[in-house]
Amino acid sequence: MQIKRIFLFVMVLFYVIAGINHFVSTPVYRRIVPVYLPFPLVWVYVTGVCEILFGLLLLPFATRHTAAWLIILLLIVLFPANIQMTLNYWHQHNPRLWITILRLPAQGLLIAWAYMYTRPDNPKIAL
Repeated sequence: MQIKRIFLFVMVLFYVIAGINHFVSTPVYRRIVPVYLPFPLVWVYVTGVCEILFGLLLLPFATRHTAAWLIILLLIVLFPANIQMTLNYWHQHNPRLWITILRLPAQGLLIAWAYMYTRPDNPKIAL
């Protein structure tokens, strides 16, 4: 099994689990919705559904390209929530602030990871 294929399965699991976590740990996600957005609970659920759906759409070759671009878009749209989380931790003097700071550039790595699947593969050797 080639490495790109393994990374694909890892990515699918990552987004499906992250999406499910929006429903399991809702209060955590609710607190990081930027204050200027109305109906924060709706945003938590919508982004959770998007993560699950986009992750699963990576599996079929026919939807992989689109799913990867949707994940990139989602990561960009969710970046303000990561900033909000960092600000929350800063104001609370949370000792785990360093994790949220590291998470900010990690978004770029997640975008690069998804970008790997925006390029067409040979469908004869794809999943």
